Amino acid sequence: MYLSKNLLLIVSVFFACMVHAQSIKFDKLTCEYQLNPIGIDVHKPRFSWTMTSPLKNQQQSAYEVLVSNNEKELNRGKGELWSSGKVNSNQSIQIEYAGKPLESFTKYYWKVRVYDQQNKSSKWSAVNSFETGLFDSKDWKGAWIGDGSTLPSKEEDYYQEDPNPLFRTSFQAKGKVRSARLYISGLGYYEAFINGEKVGDHVLEPGWTAYDKQVLYTAYDVTANLNAGNNRIGVMLGNGWYNLPPLRFWGAKIWNKFLDSGRPKLKALLRIVYKDGRIEDVVSNQDWETAKGPIVRNNIYLGEHYDARLERPNWSSVQGSDEGWRKVQIVDAPKGILTAQQQPPIRVTKVLKPIAVQEVDTGVYVFDMGQNFAGVARLRVQGPKGTVVKIRYGEDKFPDGKLNGLTAVAGQIKAGNGGPGAPQVAWQEDSYTLKGEGVETWEPKFTFHGFRYVEITGWPGVPSVNDIDGLRMNADLQKSGLFNSSNNLFNSIDELIQWTFLSNVFSVVSDCPAREKLAYGGDILCAAETFMYNYDMSQFYSKTIRDHANDQRPLGGITETAPFVGIDDDGPGDGSGPLGYQAGYPYLIKKMYDFYGDKQLIVTYYPSLKKQLEFLKTKTSNLLFSTDLGDHESLEPKNKPLTASVFYWLHAQLLSEFAAILGKDEDQQQYAALAQQIKEAISKQFFTASTGKIGTGTQSDQLFGLWAGVSTNNPKGYEMLLKAIESKDWHLSTGIFGTKFLFDVLRSHNDQETAYRIANQETFPGWGHMVKNGATTLWETWQYSDNTYSHNHPMFGSVGEWFYRSILGINHAEAGFKKIIIKPQPAKDLQHANGSYQSVHGKIASSWKKTANDGFEMQVEIPVNTSAEIWVPNANKKQVKESGKIIDEHSELTFQAHKDGYSVYAVGSGKYTFETN
Repeated sequence: MYLSKNLLLIVSVFFACMVHAQSIKFDKLTCEYQLNPIGIDVHKPRFSWTMTSPLKNQQQSAYEVLVSNNEKELNRGKGELWSSGKVNSNQSIQIEYAGKPLESFTKYYWKVRVYDQQNKSSKWSAVNSFETGLFDSKDWKGAWIGDGSTLPSKEEDYYQEDPNPLFRTSFQAKGKVRSARLYISGLGYYEAFINGEKVGDHVLEPGWTAYDKQVLYTAYDVTANLNAGNNRIGVMLGNGWYNLPPLRFWGAKIWNKFLDSGRPKLKALLRIVYKDGRIEDVVSNQDWETAKGPIVRNNIYLGEHYDARLERPNWSSVQGSDEGWRKVQIVDAPKGILTAQQQPPIRVTKVLKPIAVQEVDTGVYVFDMGQNFAGVARLRVQGPKGTVVKIRYGEDKFPDGKLNGLTAVAGQIKAGNGGPGAPQVAWQEDSYTLKGEGVETWEPKFTFHGFRYVEITGWPGVPSVNDIDGLRMNADLQKSGLFNSSNNLFNSIDELIQWTFLSNVFSVVSDCPAREKLAYGGDILCAAETFMYNYDMSQFYSKTIRDHANDQRPLGGITETAPFVGIDDDGPGDGSGPLGYQAGYPYLIKKMYDFYGDKQLIVTYYPSLKKQLEFLKTKTSNLLFSTDLGDHESLEPKNKPLTASVFYWLHAQLLSEFAAILGKDEDQQQYAALAQQIKEAISKQFFTASTGKIGTGTQSDQLFGLWAGVSTNNPKGYEMLLKAIESKDWHLSTGIFGTKFLFDVLRSHNDQETAYRIANQETFPGWGHMVKNGATTLWETWQYSDNTYSHNHPMFGSVGEWFYRSILGINHAEAGFKKIIIKPQPAKDLQHANGSYQSVHGKIASSWKKTANDGFEMQVEIPVNTSAEIWVPNANKKQVKESGKIIDEHSELTFQAHKDGYSVYAVGSGKYTFETN
């Protein structure tokens, strides 16, 4: 009996140790933020992993990474290319490869194991992989090819029919294929086919860049597309951003004067690896052939016109006819460096059905999709050959039901002010000419629109809601955040944000998907954090940052939009943008560090950031600026000298923070001193200490000053802000920047009641006013517009950041959410909220509800290998329990303080339930 008890104890202890040793499991492994990527061209890729455990307070104390180009050897525990050895570190993100040099066209395998805080090893992770693309220009066999056509000599000829070029070549698969990869770029857009089937599911490739600096290519796994024996590859090209017409936006601005442009062109490399080890390359060269396609006009603003009578059946398969094809011409390459496209591809992410159709005039039908979004319409139509069906798109309709497309007109071209040959009104418009062969299904290939309503004319017969689909298109971002609350208005606003944001990610973060489609730096600054809480923006924003660096002006200024199209409203010179829009560049780099721990971006772009600030320093002699766009879309007069000077301070402040992160002490001291000098100059010029008035005392002025800290330690500045808000009956009068700053300032003052009161307004101006007036996406302005301003603009989306940072209370305390602060700020009327954020370290969850007798219940989830401060609302200092137990009994928690109406606890990873009653 005694032996049995001892044996039982030994067995129990053994299994307890085993459970603890193997409690950490891997959840997600990424290379360069991606799962098993192919075609990356990073010489030293970075590895990250997230972990889970049923136990609390789990930390990584060390890690071990193995990398090999032989999966079998890796499974045997051999890292032939890199064996990191046991590295005593709790770092689990951005681990840079440090092995033998990588080679192009190679698949590598990797795995990791970690050690917990008791130095016990986890199991090895599952094997993951990454595959390299082309590291060097010499790897790019083949040439850029075109159809031999030239750009029109007259402006008006840009608007004539210009059939899109098709390209193809034939080849043989000479054995059993182990793998096949297609590396391809086509300007402006391309779609590739092998044996009649489209390659992949991407649309509108490649992403838009400054083509004189960078051109993107994509790698596709096409192993399954090849047949034994004869094969054919075909590519169709569209104009995209590379071959824009000289359309005069606002009657003046012509984009292609500032963009590298030309006729559509193509470069492709199909690399076949046979099972016997042989390698065969099929490349774009003079042996390819070209013919005219059925897309007779295509433009990203004006739309696409397709004539099905001109189709070439089976053109990209071996059965296709040879009639009408001719040899291609070798053409000059674009100036930009070919770079692997790493941001999420654009896909059709949702199919919408119309909720209604109405005949508003004889033969004129308007379909209501029920939702404003970005994409195209797909038709299913049957009728006589030569019938032309026309499609116009708009965000609104007139009271009589007719389409109102005025808010979506390209560049406000509405009265023949678009230049020679341009349409009188630059509608979003497509057309389809039937071939007369049964039911025909068609959607545009090389354009996209912003719309809710679709007008159809020329339809043979009477169309029904079953004849039209809405194809929502956007960069296929992975959702990272979830939010819900007891306030249905907030839930509706959150829904507006989702649709708006996804409408504006067509390889750039655009201002709107119809009228301009441009990436304004100011819009990015205002909405970046909301985007990041809602979606994984790691690779998308990495591309955005490079876009800005690509177009940095010769003297150092950053452009208003990137890619640069010549807009420089109220900038300090040399084609650079206003200071608030320039600030989007350093601000986004800082947010990439805050959210993803991406220090490499700071390293890479630090010289560019210094050059930018040194340029700004040459533009002022008294530490202040006077020219700026101000608080864009403010309802009160703009104080441009104040806003410009605050943005100048922001540039200096951010650069001092970057220098500190990089350990550049001398720079840090220099730029911190500059930031302080600018702040003092702003305070001296604009702040009245006796009253708290900043500038003119408007909401915007108070917020700009408070956000920059010019009235620190003087409560009158904040009191003046509250008076300015109360004078507007607790509504906003701010523009896009002041609105973003509002939530930051109120959160720092623990003033959730004021924030809630403002956000909950249902009358003008406010988000609730948009919802109550039928908006399904965020408007460009607080006031509804039926003829000018877009109905689909993300720049007022900063309220979404407030949902996460204040209502849910999810905030970072260290880069990459390595340390987390959970501090919900529940307002009186809000009864519960729940949500989560998928950080680079794992899932962070925060849910709470108010209970009887002024009690509070709060559930929190903290990822493995992180720690957190949990701020439990507890103004009356009630007893706090966790999982039903008095916290003093818990070893997992450490009480910090009672502060500002909260009980504050330090915790490690795990799931927690806090209660006060």
